[in-house]
Amino acid sequence: MKANEVRKLSAEELQTKLVDLKKDLFNLRLQHATNQLDNPLRIAEVKKDIARVKTIIREQQLAGR
Repeated sequence: MKANEVRKLSAEELQTKLVDLKKDLFNLRLQHATNQLDNPLRIAEVKKDIARVKTIIREQQLAGR
């Protein structure tokens, strides 16, 4: 997910996306703990996506949206 794609989303969509990403991260960590995870790099990708979404949410808050 690119930052440009995230910037196009509304505030509600960003919150929904954040919740979905956190659920994905939880499931990936669970799979990793039980040795069922095929691609461990996916955890880092999801973490970065969460950070991107949080950054855009904060930018919108500071802009007064």
